[in-house]
Amino acid sequence: MTQLIIFGWEQALSCLFPVVIFGSLALTQVLPLPWLPRYDWLLLVFLFMQWWMVRSGLETKDELKVITLFHLIGLALEIFKVNMGSWSYPEEGYMKIFGVPLYSGFMYASVASYLCQAWRRLDVRLIKWPPFSVVVPLAAAIYLNFFIHHFWIDIRWWLSGLVVVVFWRSWVTYEVNGSRYRMPIALSFILIGFFIWVAENIATFFGAWQYPNQMDTWSLVHLGKVSSWLLLVIVSFLIVATLKQVKQKLPVSKIK
Repeated sequence: MTQLIIFGWEQALSCLFPVVIFGSLALTQVLPLPWLPRYDWLLLVFLFMQWWMVRSGLETKDELKVITLFHLIGLALEIFKVNMGSWSYPEEGYMKIFGVPLYSGFMYASVASYLCQAWRRLDVRLIKWPPFSVVVPLAAAIYLNFFIHHFWIDIRWWLSGLVVVVFWRSWVTYEVNGSRYRMPIALSFILIGFFIWVAENIATFFGAWQYPNQMDTWSLVHLGKVSSWLLLVIVSFLIVATLKQVKQKLPVSKIK
């Protein structure tokens, strides 16, 4: 029970950025905001939070680079999906690009923030990790399928099956209070994807964005979205893991 409590505490600390995002979505939904539209206030709050986390040492500059990369990847996906009618941001905002508020990229960045924080706090290590020549094309194919399936067939289930094959023998180990535990990587993907789907329901409830079936009144996000988030989590994990391994192979002088 002590180990579980410590593990939960470390997870909570790793989720600090997502917690701020959900808290801001909730507060700005019920509190009147002066001078700027809600979407713009959210962007300012998230920018300040990101600055504070680096300034206070909760995040390193290297982690900030990873988070910025995820912000750009997420924003590109948001712009495409919104203009394809997958979901929308109906409220007004000055800081929008092609109908997408700039704060939306931080929701993807918060996933990277969690992964980086948990990786460091729990001393995550990879066992029997596949080679770069397999991991990088797989991550690219998963990300591209989010775009291509609008014009061609959707191969997400084929990609999901490929993930199981590629990572069948791969494990992730982590440390809690001096003791090490391990988990199949595929199981960690599923768990993180499910909890992000739960978080998505919370976010849409507080008006972060809207799916077509939520225009008139809020309703539960379709369970089919779990597969989308699962694949997105896989992409996120693969990118973070690849960058971590690349850094470990750099000479010490270059790391500094």
